[in-house]
Amino acid sequence: MTEASLSETFDRIRAHSPFLGLVLGREADIADDPATALRDPLGTAAAPTGAMPIARQLRIERRRLALIAAIGDLSGAYDFDRVSRLLSDFADMALDRAITAAIRERTPDAPVQGFAALALGKQGSRELNYSSDIDPILIFDPARLPCRPREAPEEAAVRIARRVLELLQARDGDGYVLRVDLRLRPSPEVTPIALPVEAAISYYESQALPWERAAFIRARAAAGDLPLGQGFLDAIRPFVWRRALDYGTIREIQEISRRIRDHYQQGQRFGPGYDLKRGRGGIREVEFFAQIHQLIHGGRDAALRVPATRGALAALAKAGRIDADEAAALDRAYVLLRTIEHRLQMIDDRQTHSLPADSAALDHVARLHGLADGAALVALLQPEVERVGRIYDALAEAGGGGLSSDPDLLGERLANAGFADAETARRIVEGWRGATYPALRSPAAQSALEGVLPMLIDAFGAAPDPQHAITRFDAMLKRLPSAINIFRLLEAQPALTRLLSAILSHAPTLAEQLGRRAELLDGLIDASALAPVDAVPTLVAAMAAVERGADYQWRLEHVRRIVNEKRFALGAQIVAGASDPLDVSAGYARVAEAAIQALAAAAVEEFATQHGRVPGSELVILALGRMGGGALTHASDLDLIYLFTGDYALESDGRRPLGAVTYYNRLAQRVTAALSVPTAAGPLYEVDTRLRPSGAQGPLSVSLEGFARYQEKDAWTWEHMALTRARPVFGSAAACEQVQAIIDGVLHGARPDRDVLADARKMRADIAAHKPPAGPLDAKLLDGGLVDLEFAVHVQQLGHRTGFDPRLGRAIDALVAQGLMPPALRAAHDFLTRLLVTLRLVAPDAQPPGPSTRALIARTLGLPDWEAVVATLDATRQEVRHCWAAIQARD
Repeated sequence: MTEASLSETFDRIRAHSPFLGLVLGREADIADDPATALRDPLGTAAAPTGAMPIARQLRIERRRLALIAAIGDLSGAYDFDRVSRLLSDFADMALDRAITAAIRERTPDAPVQGFAALALGKQGSRELNYSSDIDPILIFDPARLPCRPREAPEEAAVRIARRVLELLQARDGDGYVLRVDLRLRPSPEVTPIALPVEAAISYYESQALPWERAAFIRARAAAGDLPLGQGFLDAIRPFVWRRALDYGTIREIQEISRRIRDHYQQGQRFGPGYDLKRGRGGIREVEFFAQIHQLIHGGRDAALRVPATRGALAALAKAGRIDADEAAALDRAYVLLRTIEHRLQMIDDRQTHSLPADSAALDHVARLHGLADGAALVALLQPEVERVGRIYDALAEAGGGGLSSDPDLLGERLANAGFADAETARRIVEGWRGATYPALRSPAAQSALEGVLPMLIDAFGAAPDPQHAITRFDAMLKRLPSAINIFRLLEAQPALTRLLSAILSHAPTLAEQLGRRAELLDGLIDASALAPVDAVPTLVAAMAAVERGADYQWRLEHVRRIVNEKRFALGAQIVAGASDPLDVSAGYARVAEAAIQALAAAAVEEFATQHGRVPGSELVILALGRMGGGALTHASDLDLIYLFTGDYALESDGRRPLGAVTYYNRLAQRVTAALSVPTAAGPLYEVDTRLRPSGAQGPLSVSLEGFARYQEKDAWTWEHMALTRARPVFGSAAACEQVQAIIDGVLHGARPDRDVLADARKMRADIAAHKPPAGPLDAKLLDGGLVDLEFAVHVQQLGHRTGFDPRLGRAIDALVAQGLMPPALRAAHDFLTRLLVTLRLVAPDAQPPGPSTRALIARTLGLPDWEAVVATLDATRQEVRHCWAAIQARD
């Protein structure tokens, strides 16, 4: 490896990977001396972390290791095996350190024992992706687990496991450590997240389904008490490796593969948009090919029990169990597909597996790999993908499939119900009846399924897009811990079944949420779910209502349940055509404001138990952006600034006193976590605090005096533009009035004299260069879209010192009344906002959706058809462009 090759690698990183480019800029020592980092990647990743909290250490180490692995990979210094092994070794180390920290935080003097993590999936085989999650099973020995006095081992284990998840998954400015998925544990719908070892052994010996055998081909003890983990694996080895040939298991794995093909039809056809993992001829089929043969022959030949896919293919070929040429072809394809998968994930550190459908994005992936363009990448992949598909197809045909007892009758029933592709729908239904998913495994679940199945077929068949409806419902069932309640609910509520089919047809965002938390559907039973949400005080009262003895974590869960139900119901209102998107947008904002007030109050109270309160002082939260303007979408984050009143030199009066600055910065962190950290009830909001004074470099919370001084003397034009939509959303009435007085004074002239128009022109050009529209329907970022409209409004407000109102529509009205904006701009605002709110649900990629969803969008916007939607969007953008151009043209 030469300096020239490293320089070329850095050039590719900066040009084609925003994530790696950012990390490269932050990790100067690695950028300056990559050769040393490549010689000792784990040591270099850990070197600068020093004495800091373990969670931050791990986040920084993960970020640094991601950069080193990428440099080694892209420069050719590391081959595929070394990259995936390095990523896996880090995952093992991070998981082990998280377990150690979680135990020692609770019982500092006890030995770290009695708690182990079993690595499954790609971590188990040491083949992790560049941006992969891990799939551990957490087990504990009740007799040896360190516990606090009078604490049951089961409770201690769950608390340790939760802390491990928090340490690994929590995100902040340094990123995250690992995504963790615990759904591979036995019966995840009913079991705790950490399992007693003897109970887990009993499950695998007596209850586990055949597909779970395949999962343990790649299992190993990875972290924590390794002898405990290895003892468990030794105990269940006979369950995994059976001497008798079990073609029932083989057929089940083939059925899983077939359903994957059906499920991800859009990513099956090779070309842009192809799913490298799940597509025909993709990564999953290479893995399944090896695992099927291992399950057939591994019970009698221990040499075939190799966890890694490449090693398994080599062992099978050496033993004569598969053709050597086919093994070589599958190995070559696997390395290429996994390598390109790494390139996809290096772009933005996203867990993605699909080639971009957009040609420019595909070019970035190709050029990061060192190819000329996306066409060259497609040409490189195509022969390998086709060869894998042919090899796997031959295996599937040889193994047989298994059908329902009357497939012809079921296919005819589906065709008559309205399914254009009745064969694919039949296979999906047969999969449900085959009880492959955990949610469908019990006799009670199968009975409930058969009770509701005729109505489901009719409802989905009558849906605007039957295929989307049944495929997304299938994805939902796959994720559910139990399906019995939802089947019984739908059977009892036919109208709800019809609404569900509409949601599944039109709204991928809502469908995905249902797949994670099916209980959200319960909130639609009440007819009030399709009515406007309550006022903020009423919502706050509901969120603040706590059970006797409820602790802080229970309060967080309680608020999350209410917020998620309200947000889901608001989205359903748009799908059902029950509400104007402008009203829905305001409803989203009321729910968020109530959540801020309820959770901030809980955090303040909890924090005070340790640190007391700062006399004569309090926390104030200022909302900006769409939150400040009271007009959120389903996907909006919260732009917040944390302020505090009183003397910054004072100290809190609790048993662990803190200075006011430290006190409020830690309290702000606690509030942010309460609003953003996922819990069992699901995620809540992304919180963005970069609009605070001095941005990401400044303290998280500042005094009112410091805030006023900064805004009056140092803030830039873009910060004053943001201030036009600022609104206090938490704090006493008196404190909020103080903040509002500062804002009003700044906006009306107590600020630096800057060239607002020139600054605005430059800012808008920067946005256009660095954040282009996501698609042809991006109502926000298209020229003539909402961003241009906002710039026009804010320039007029700041330039003329008038028309200030955080709600953009009312601000436009005020400017129109003074002759500072054309009257058509209010209608433009309303149309663009309605379109944005609707598309965030039904077409989040801003691409034109299918015909049935186009009709829904037109109906929601009050227009006759899709052509009218496109024409109105073009005309509206022209109005906004004309207004913005006229403002820019003035001297």
